[in-house]
Amino acid sequence: MKQRIAYSSYKEEHLYVKLHQTITKYKNKLVKKLIFIFVLLGLLSCSDYIDQPKNLVDEDVMAEIIADLAINDQAVFTYQDKNLEAGTRFVLNSHHVKPNDFAESFKYYVIKEKMEGITTHAQEILLKKDPKAEQYIKEKAKQNGVVPPMVR
Repeated sequence: MKQRIAYSSYKEEHLYVKLHQTITKYKNKLVKKLIFIFVLLGLLSCSDYIDQPKNLVDEDVMAEIIADLAINDQAVFTYQDKNLEAGTRFVLNSHHVKPNDFAESFKYYVIKEKMEGITTHAQEILLKKDPKAEQYIKEKAKQNGVVPPMVR
């Protein structure tokens, strides 16, 4: 009887050891797979998270459009009974750009952090169109000590 109990406990212990080895083996494989997945996710998250639009508006054209939209905005501010949307449509049509293409390009440039350079170029275009504007901005800055938002 003792032999049978000893053999039985040996068999149980052997099964336990085998089970433990199997679990450890699969656990190690699972950990390796999880590490691989997390490394892959890390690499993919470093890539661009916005695709370039099909009809991306060139940066120079974008700057010209923004400059013209700023002029349009001032005209609407001066003539408040006029339609801002019609002026915006006219500006986009004059540059042969569809509104959806402009919106997608704008979003793309903002996410890519290129918008600051584009707006700086738009400011230069505005100053070329109206050289007196630069003098006006400097005078206002001296009077108020505040630089207008577009110039900052």
